[in-house]
Amino acid sequence: MAAAKGARSARNVETKKKKVKRAIPRKKATSSRGSTLAARTRVKKVAGKKRAAKAKAKKKA
Repeated sequence: MAAAKGARSARNVETKKKKVKRAIPRKKATSSRGSTLAARTRVKKVAGKKRAAKAKAKKKA
């Protein structure tokens, strides 16, 4: 399958390089939630809610 027209233009190549340079190294994802910034933020939010619920349940008991 061929790349989209313009995908290898000089400007796009520069943009790709900048994005790669800007990305921070992360541990390999152990869950299948994805490792994009938005996905990681969502996962972090859900984990926080779960942790808070667990702490609340423990405090009640």
